[in-house]
Amino acid sequence: MNNNIKIGATLFCYGTEYAQYEYDFEECVKQAALAGATGYEIVGTQMIPSYPNVSDEFLGLVTKLKEKYGIGPVGYGANNDRGMRHDRDLNDDEMLADAIIDLKTANLLGCKVMRAQYMLSPAAFERLAPYAELYDVKVGIEIHNPETPTSPNMMKYLEVIKKTGSKHLGFIPDFGCFAIAPNKPHWMKAIKAGVSEEHLQMAAQMRYDEVDIEEARAKLMEAGAHPAINATLQGMYGFVQFKSKDKLPELLAGLEDLLPYCFEMHCKFHYLDEDCVEASIPYPEIMDVIKNSAFSGYLICEYEDELFCGGTEFTKRQIKQLETLLSK
Repeated sequence: MNNNIKIGATLFCYGTEYAQYEYDFEECVKQAALAGATGYEIVGTQMIPSYPNVSDEFLGLVTKLKEKYGIGPVGYGANNDRGMRHDRDLNDDEMLADAIIDLKTANLLGCKVMRAQYMLSPAAFERLAPYAELYDVKVGIEIHNPETPTSPNMMKYLEVIKKTGSKHLGFIPDFGCFAIAPNKPHWMKAIKAGVSEEHLQMAAQMRYDEVDIEEARAKLMEAGAHPAINATLQGMYGFVQFKSKDKLPELLAGLEDLLPYCFEMHCKFHYLDEDCVEASIPYPEIMDVIKNSAFSGYLICEYEDELFCGGTEFTKRQIKQLETLLSK
């Protein structure tokens, strides 16, 4: 068993409770500690009032809560937003400048890892290396669905990592990219909206068969599917897409190749029954690769609350699932 693996949680897990004013920042930290996390990720745009900068007052609060609950920030979730202007996309110089501010904030918070998104181009990522080294924060490009560890876009970032030789540039895989079944909350919402199980199965099979989305949409409409299926179909071809199980070995081999460059893992989950099994993401197979590797760092639980039911119970279940799989 790999003893260098630690389990944490992103406070994003409690985004619904936070947005509905049920939890303040302290309560999010408290709940992460109660769930069993030994460190947390903070998404700057969500929970830092003075984002992109961080105030002395907020830093004091973070320190106070670390003393009170025993956990502090270990990862910083940066947002690389190309679309913040109404008239044009930000250019690489502007994206780099924003990323440098994020690095400074991560450093002040005491985070040793920062999540970057692939809106930050490979060229800008390369130019970020000396700043990451200056602030001593490792920057990982998030491998997020629909990207995979073997997709051409991620290979461009790998080229940059190898070219610079920087130990401060790498990856943060998001386990959603290993999905091999439809997203359960999306499925549940479609059923509630009036879509039939038969038409959902039909849509899923066409996605497995890699039928073009417009062709799939036309066939569903011809079959008399409820219009609400369109939102579910869009997800199946977008950020919660899935692949057939026979492609999983190739994806996991790609993960294994990238592990030497991985700083952290985002253990994405969408739905966990009381048996603590994720409905669409094959956690046992993924964890077998990681625990039998030399990976050292945090597994960060990340709940996507598509049902807006809150992440408190689900985060506890996810940490339990990870602990169980690591102990096998």
